Amino acid sequence: MIRFDEKNKVFLLDTENTSYGIAVVDDRYVGHLYYGKKLRDTDIRYLLREDEAPFTPAANKRETGSFLDCAHMEYPETGMGDYRESAVCIRSMSGHRASEIRYEGYEIIQGKPALEGLPATWAQDSQCGTLKIFCRDSLSGMKITLLYSVFEGLDALTRSVIIENEGTEPFYIEKVLSACLDMDDRDFEMMSLAGSWGRERRIQRRPLGYGRQNVASFRGESSHQEHPFLALVTPGTTQESGEVYAMNFVYSGNFIAQAEKSQFDSVRMTMGIHPEGFTWKLEPGERFTTPEVAMVYSAEGLGKMTRTYHDLYREHLIRSPYLHKKRPILINNWEATYFDFDEKKLLEIAKEASELGIEMLVMDDGWFGKRNLDDSSLGDWYVNEGKIKGGLRKLAENVKKLGMKFGIWIEPEMVSPDSELYRKHPDWAIQIPGRDITQSRAQYVLDFSRNEVVDGVYEMIAKVLRSADISYVKWDMNRQLATLGSYALPADRQGELSHRYMLGVYRMQERLITDFPELLLENCSGGGARFDAGMLYYSPQIWCSDDTDAIERLAIQEGTALVYPVASMGAHVSVCPNHTVGRNTPFETRGDVALLGTFGYELDITKLSVEEKAQVKIQVEKYHKYNDLIREGDYYRLASASENGSYDSWMIVEKSRRKALLFYVQTLARANTKSRFLRLAGLDPEKRYSVGEKEYFGSTLMQAGIRILPESGDFKSRLIEITEAGTP
Repeated sequence: MIRFDEKNKVFLLDTENTSYGIAVVDDRYVGHLYYGKKLRDTDIRYLLREDEAPFTPAANKRETGSFLDCAHMEYPETGMGDYRESAVCIRSMSGHRASEIRYEGYEIIQGKPALEGLPATWAQDSQCGTLKIFCRDSLSGMKITLLYSVFEGLDALTRSVIIENEGTEPFYIEKVLSACLDMDDRDFEMMSLAGSWGRERRIQRRPLGYGRQNVASFRGESSHQEHPFLALVTPGTTQESGEVYAMNFVYSGNFIAQAEKSQFDSVRMTMGIHPEGFTWKLEPGERFTTPEVAMVYSAEGLGKMTRTYHDLYREHLIRSPYLHKKRPILINNWEATYFDFDEKKLLEIAKEASELGIEMLVMDDGWFGKRNLDDSSLGDWYVNEGKIKGGLRKLAENVKKLGMKFGIWIEPEMVSPDSELYRKHPDWAIQIPGRDITQSRAQYVLDFSRNEVVDGVYEMIAKVLRSADISYVKWDMNRQLATLGSYALPADRQGELSHRYMLGVYRMQERLITDFPELLLENCSGGGARFDAGMLYYSPQIWCSDDTDAIERLAIQEGTALVYPVASMGAHVSVCPNHTVGRNTPFETRGDVALLGTFGYELDITKLSVEEKAQVKIQVEKYHKYNDLIREGDYYRLASASENGSYDSWMIVEKSRRKALLFYVQTLARANTKSRFLRLAGLDPEKRYSVGEKEYFGSTLMQAGIRILPESGDFKSRLIEITEAGTP
C-alpha cells in the first residue's frame, strides 16, 4: 500500500485505484508529485520540473525564493519566500515568524495511530498502512511529523500533523493546517456546501479564479453557514464522470478550507483549523496534534467520491453499536408541544404512538430546572417534578409499559444567566472581564476548556441518566461562541480557548459513550450547525436540520449525503402546514423523504386524522422493510430538484447489487408534459431485474431508463423496488 523508491527518493501511497506521490527534493524539501489514478512506476521525479528555471536551490541557490514561490510542496512554511498560503506559522520568543522545514527521515508502519484527544478514522493493522515523514526547523527546534494513512479497499487517504517542541524555549503556533495539496490547474471548479439555519449544506459550484477562495468558520462550530468540505472538480464533472479532489475535516470547531490559483497556474488546496484568533503556546517537550483531513480522489465523478466517503466513515469512523442496527423509530415532542407539556401529555403521545408501531418517545427541551421558556435553567440538570410528576424514573417506566424506549434532550455546553449553576459559578461562562457577555437565545457558553467545568456538568447529566431507563440522548448546542475569554487561561494562552473548548466537548462525549455504552447518542446544533465527521466519531446520527419540511429537506439531504452516510441524517415526518415554511406536503411524501435518514416523527400524533394515522402504519412498515438496504447500501444521486426545478431522485443499491430502491419526488407539476425516462445507476448490467410485473436487464434500466409518468399535483413521491429476478 505504501512504497518507497530509495533510488529516486519517491513515496507512493497506493489505494485500490489511486496513487499519491511525494518526493524528497535536494535532501531538504518534501515535495508533492502526484495524486490521481493508480501508477505502476515510481520513477516519476520528472513531475517536479527540477530541470526548469528557477531550478532547485542545490543547483541555483541565488533563486531559492523563486523556487519556493512555485514548487509543489507537501507542507509549505511561512516567511522564507513562498507567498502562497502556508500550512504552518510559528512565532518565536523574539517575535519572528519564519521557519525552514527540512526533511529528516520517514517510517512506514502497519495500522493507524490514534490522534490524542481527537476524533479520527481508525483501522485494524491489516486494513491500513501509515507513512510518517519527519521534518525539522533547526533554529526553533520544531519537529513536524506528517502522517498519511491509506485503507485497504478504499480510494481514500487521511492526513494529520504533529508539531513537537524539541528546542530550549517556547514558541507560539499561529497557524497549523492539517493538509495541503499542490497541483497544476485544469480549469478546476470549486465545490462547497453553504447555507444558514434551516438551509444547511446547499451545494454550490463555481469556477476557480486566480487568488484565494475559501469556505470557513470561526464561530466555534463547523456552522450552518459554511462546511468543512471542499472539492475541486474538472469541467463538466457529473455524478458518473470527471475528476474530483476532495477534502473533509474530521473536526467540529473553527476551520478553513481554501483553494488558491497562483500566477503560474498551479492550485494549492489547504484545510485545517482557522487561524483567526488562534495561537498555541508550545513549551519545550510538548506536542500539538492537528485534526484529521480525509481526502478522496475520484476519476468517476461525484458519485464515486460520495460512496468512498460513505464507506470510509461507516467502516473506519463511526463506532456506535447502532451502526449496523435498525434504530428505533422515535417520536419527539418538540413541534408537538414546545415547552407546554407535562407527564400526562407525554404519555398520551406515547400511547398513541405505540399503537401505530413507533418505538421510542423522546422528551425534548423543557423538562429540567424551572424551564418553561428558553430564558432560564440551562445548567440546572435535574428534573422539574412540578412538570414531570414522579420524576424521570416513573415516566420512563410508564413509557416502557407501552412497549417503547425513552430518550431525553440535553444542552450541556450552555448555561442560562437565570440558573442556579450560573449564580454559583459565574466564572464558568466564556467571557472577557469587563465586557458584557454576548447573549444568543438568552444563554451563555460554558468554558469547556476547563476540566472542572466538563466534570461538573457531566456528573449532573450522568446522575440523570443513571436515575431512569434512558436509551437515547439528543445533545444540542444552540449558539455560536463570542466574547472569547477564559478565567483559567493566562494572557498568552487565550488564543487556545476555541480549540481547547472543542477538545473538552470531545472529552465529555467520549466519557458519555464509554460510561453508557448502549446509549444511542444523536448530536445536534440548532439543527445542522455541527453535522460533521468529528461528531460522527461519537454519535452514529446527527440532526440534519431544524427545517423538517420535506421539500426543503430535498436540497439539505442532497448536500449532506454528498459526503456523509444517509443513515447518519436525522430525519423526521412533521405536521403540515410545516412550522418553518408553512408548506403543505402530502403525508406520503414526508414519509418517503424521511426514510432516507434515521426516520421518526416530530408532531402531535394525538391530533392526526384517521387517514394520517393509517399512513403512519404504512410508513412504519416501509421503514422495517427497507431500512437494512438504506442503511447499508450504496447511494446514487440521479437527479436534483435544485438544478432542474421540478423533480428529485436517488437510489440505494444493495452491495451485492441484487436489490435496489428508487426514490422519486415530483416537486412541481407542469402542464402539457410527457413521461420522463429516468436512467438508473449501480445495477449489474448482466443481471435481470424485476420492476413491478416486468423484467429488464440492468443494462436496459441504466442505459434506456424506466418511465416515470407525470402526476397531478405538487410534491408527489413514489418508491420503486428493483429486485434481481428470482430473488425472494
